[in-house]
Amino acid sequence: MPSRGDDLNLYRGRWVALVGDRVVGQGGSPEQALRAAKASRPKDTPKVIYVQPYQPFVFTDLMQRVAQALPEQSGSNPVYLVGGAVRDAMSGRDVHDMDFALSGDVLKIARKVANRIGAAYYPLDEERLTARLVLIPREGPRKILDFAAIRGPDLESDLRARDFTINAMAVEIHQPQALIDPLGGAPDLRAKLLRACSPASFIDDPLRILRGIRQAAAYRLHIAPDTRKLMRESVSRLPQVSSERLRDEIFRILEGEQPATSLRALEMLGVFKYVLTELSGLKGVQQSAPHVLDVWGHTLDVVDKLDVVLQALAPQYNEEASANLSMGLVSVQLGRFREKIGEHLAASLNPERSLRGLLMLAALYHDAGKPQTRHEEEGGRVRFIGHESEGATIVSERGQALKLSNVEVDRLRTIVANHLRPILLAQAAQEPTRKAIYRFFRDTGPAGVDVCLLSLADLLGVYGVTLPTEVWAKHLEVVRKLFEAWWEHPEESVSPPALLNGNELMEALSLRPGPKVGQLLEAIREAQATGQVQTREAALSLAESILSSYG
Repeated sequence: MPSRGDDLNLYRGRWVALVGDRVVGQGGSPEQALRAAKASRPKDTPKVIYVQPYQPFVFTDLMQRVAQALPEQSGSNPVYLVGGAVRDAMSGRDVHDMDFALSGDVLKIARKVANRIGAAYYPLDEERLTARLVLIPREGPRKILDFAAIRGPDLESDLRARDFTINAMAVEIHQPQALIDPLGGAPDLRAKLLRACSPASFIDDPLRILRGIRQAAAYRLHIAPDTRKLMRESVSRLPQVSSERLRDEIFRILEGEQPATSLRALEMLGVFKYVLTELSGLKGVQQSAPHVLDVWGHTLDVVDKLDVVLQALAPQYNEEASANLSMGLVSVQLGRFREKIGEHLAASLNPERSLRGLLMLAALYHDAGKPQTRHEEEGGRVRFIGHESEGATIVSERGQALKLSNVEVDRLRTIVANHLRPILLAQAAQEPTRKAIYRFFRDTGPAGVDVCLLSLADLLGVYGVTLPTEVWAKHLEVVRKLFEAWWEHPEESVSPPALLNGNELMEALSLRPGPKVGQLLEAIREAQATGQVQTREAALSLAESILSSYG
């Protein structure tokens, strides 16, 4: 029934068709409102308008610059901002990347925008008419603008073919406050609901299962029951997705908000039967005290605790993250390393992935070797001797399967292989010696920082709420000493300056090239780290004594 009167407040954020002062149709897009009007008033010619919401959308200046670069792209040949940028503008979140959909010569228009805003232009797929612009501002992260041809006969068809309703909204760049929302993404976003655009969403692209779980965690959304059912029915299709696309989405989950929450949701959907399959074997593997969870529960808790630790040690002090006793002690003992930790995690072994994501992946696999090494002693105590070495092999193989670079795989292997060492150092009767600190960083290098951070989360995950304060305090002292050695006194116990090189050693002792020279140089470096050797003469004397012991 048509509405009577002209109270358009009832239709804020919607398109309405008016005949006089009466609303005769409404919808999420002009076409929907017009179709509704024609169904009820076929002989009339209604006027279609957009009723502004109470809260305007907030777009960045970059959006306005794109619109100014294309003053002629309006009317019959508009350019639309689509997808996540619209969703984030509605949510009041920062918008870094933008997707634009348009008809006509996409590549020509994208190049014109690039020239006018000073961005680099990259044609991604000339056949499918897609291009990428990369803008690197003086301050802040780089901006990525993707331009693509509208898929299907019109914009509504394009939006209906997308993954979730909250990502199937658009605005025309010259009318950014007029939302085009044919599938009801805006009310879903307000209702905190994640809903698939169509029953075929996950058949068309199974990777949308992982993306949906990530976005549900990031935006605190509930997944609609029918969408959850569609996800579960399509998980067996995940092996069809390329390793590279799986890798990228897995890293977005690990780098995003509440990674452990996302991982739990993936496990409930049965994803790990088809993706990261080694993890499915961790569930139900029981452990002895002081462990309070099985291996899978412990693994998820470690990922969760690592996220908390990194928040507590973020470059800017986070009072909320440091509110409880455990994290308060972290801030007290390790707070002065915030900036250094931030710089470490901001570094990258690959421009497409962060060290934080790699560390999270190592946390996810740190106990992957336990099912293969589980041994129950006569008294019932369970041990996992050598699980760190087994886990290092497993995570290396998984890293290679995900097409990570060799340096990334090596970092993963090093973190997992050495993840117990800070805990073992803290269990010793005495504090770490200079020799122990030297050997730790000799074996781990920069990954030693990651190992220390993971060890904090690991210990929290082992004990849960039963963690004795004295055990936690001692572990923090060990990590503090390791951080001090790495960042404040590296010349003492990490990388003492060379007193002589291989050629000088061979000349002084009449040695031929070979492994023995490297062994002698390593012995000298370790003696320097312990303070035993401080001069070139002492270094040569040590080398001579080692040679004489060979007989």
